[in-house]
Amino acid sequence: MKRTFLITMLMIFTLCASAQNATKAKQILDKTTAIIGNGGGASANFKISSDKIGAATGTIAIKGNKFHARAGNAIVWFNGKTQWSYLKSTNEVNVTTPTEAQRMRMNPYTFITMYRSGYTLGMTQKGANYQVHMTAQNAQRSVQEVYLTINKATYKPSVIRMREGQKWTTITITNFRTKALPDNVFTFNAKDFPTAEVVDLR
Repeated sequence: MKRTFLITMLMIFTLCASAQNATKAKQILDKTTAIIGNGGGASANFKISSDKIGAATGTIAIKGNKFHARAGNAIVWFNGKTQWSYLKSTNEVNVTTPTEAQRMRMNPYTFITMYRSGYTLGMTQKGANYQVHMTAQNAQRSVQEVYLTINKATYKPSVIRMREGQKWTTITITNFRTKALPDNVFTFNAKDFPTAEVVDLR
């Protein structure tokens, strides 16, 4: 009887600690989102590395769930629904409705809307940073796991690791700064690329 009581108390304590940890993780992400999701917009430099696409560096502008990224000879626009991907080597623009994983590979800040539903949250502290762990509750989710390294003082993320299936992608972010950006920055303008072939893949 005494042993059963101790086991029950230990389970309750573990559940309470886990709930508190998840609450703390959400509070950290809420603060990070408030900074990144600045209504006017923001920009940053990034480096991405994965088995799937290799390595690339680039710049990104974001505003809410919209983004505009440049990496190598590619330019991507996403207006919150439609994505346009321009490849200089082929002079071609592909128009798509990207998956969550595809958006995250081009926009590391996609997590600012993902974490609110469908993920179990956890958190550990490592030196000057928090490390928030997101685990998908649904096995069909394209992004199954995300690790976010977030500075304790500024609440800005510096490293994002995500897992699709068994493949990991690591994104390092530097030089984050807020700036006012008009909405047309996030939509492809055919007038700027008059000779490009537009291929609608939706």
